[in-house]
Amino acid sequence: MNIGFIGLGVMGLPMARHIQSAGHTIFTLMHHKAIARDLLDNGCQVLPTAEQVAQESEVIILMLPDTPQVEEVLFSEKGVVFGLGAGKMVIDMSSISPVATKQFAERIGDLNCFYLDAPVSGGEVGATAGTLSIMVGGDSAAFNKAKPLFELMGKNITHVGENGDGQTCKIANQIMVALNIEAVAEALLFASKAGADPVKIRTALEGGFASSAVLDIHGQRMIERNFDPGFQIALHQKDLRNALSSAQSLGLTLPNTAAVQEMFNSCVAHGAGELDHSALITTLELAANYKLHQK
Repeated sequence: MNIGFIGLGVMGLPMARHIQSAGHTIFTLMHHKAIARDLLDNGCQVLPTAEQVAQESEVIILMLPDTPQVEEVLFSEKGVVFGLGAGKMVIDMSSISPVATKQFAERIGDLNCFYLDAPVSGGEVGATAGTLSIMVGGDSAAFNKAKPLFELMGKNITHVGENGDGQTCKIANQIMVALNIEAVAEALLFASKAGADPVKIRTALEGGFASSAVLDIHGQRMIERNFDPGFQIALHQKDLRNALSSAQSLGLTLPNTAAVQEMFNSCVAHGAGELDHSALITTLELAANYKLHQK
């Protein structure tokens, strides 16, 4: 198939590589950053407008930072909508507002095209390995048609409901991950300040009910102070902003989500927005005037 892929960033690039490796032709949008040489060498075609990408493609995949970027690529002058024809499919794998997603889906549907919201979880590691969790909202027939593409990029692929439900699922995921990161950071900082070895504490906790992927991966990052970004704080901050705004529209209070968002805000204010979200521990360290250390 001819696949349009717009958004070849930290996550999008390895996802596009998996699609290309399966024999599909990638069409992408000209960008101020250079397109990866291996994509070009393997036949990726770079076009000047999103409209042209859509014209050349049967399926158009978006992997963009936030709601405004998705809206711009879809609906601005020379955007994707102007290159769509009946029966084509738009798959938004970005993490954006569920409310906006429903509006976008309706506008694409009015053109007799399919729209799936299919945000992912698993970070750069999962994108590179092709093991992402993909949570999909939209028409079931469209999901079944797109599933072979999803299987090139992920392992845990779930059709969770109608348009917007994929983004709602991703927000729920990001709430849980954020609160878990904060809990691990507090626990390890407490243990270290109390005089225990956080390395041994983490090992002990991994054998019990507190065990989690966050304790395993991000607990290790905190101990090693390895904050090279797998998923940036600024992006998680954006996801929690979507969570809190969506909750407000529902008349729902998310007090712990709001508290962790304030910690992410503090990290960004201190220049840590581009670090991995495990660097949330640094704002707790600032508050305690104490840094996590090994014995």
